[in-house]
Amino acid sequence: MADSRRKVDAFFACLVTAIAVGLLATTASALWSVSNMGTWPKTWPGQMEPLRKQARSLRGSLADLTAYEIPFTSQKDFEAAWPHLLQVKSKGAPVVLLRGPNAKLGLSIPAGVCIHCPPGHPEKNAMPAAPIAVANTRERWLYTTYIELIVDGHVVDLNRIALPADTPILDEWFNAGKSD
Repeated sequence: MADSRRKVDAFFACLVTAIAVGLLATTASALWSVSNMGTWPKTWPGQMEPLRKQARSLRGSLADLTAYEIPFTSQKDFEAAWPHLLQVKSKGAPVVLLRGPNAKLGLSIPAGVCIHCPPGHPEKNAMPAAPIAVANTRERWLYTTYIELIVDGHVVDLNRIALPADTPILDEWFNAGKSD
């Protein structure tokens, strides 16, 4: 009888631990702050100021990551902003091509960009802006500011913009829905 009781107690202890760990993991993954405007540094190009109203800022995770989603509905507006968006990208960091609509960070964006910044504050990066020797795209470029370009073929049309020659272009167009 005592042996059965110990097994039941052990089972419930494991169950309680599993629930607590699950809740902790859920809480930790949910620790993101979202702002329905662009909160990027004032040091970024002044031509990006009008984009703050249509942007969304996300900051969080255990690594203290920051991302800025900027959707576009006008081809003219996107093409005017594109050279200034490229100015915030770290030297040598990639432009990642994604198919629109894209809802990787929550809201569905038909066309636009997502600018990923290094951990901490974008203007105070302690690590050198260089790739890490890992295969995963997001981990490899963790310490750089890189751009995900959400292409729909109309508003964001690769035939109408110049991709920088000195920039790695990572085509994840066909990886939609795959975790990277």
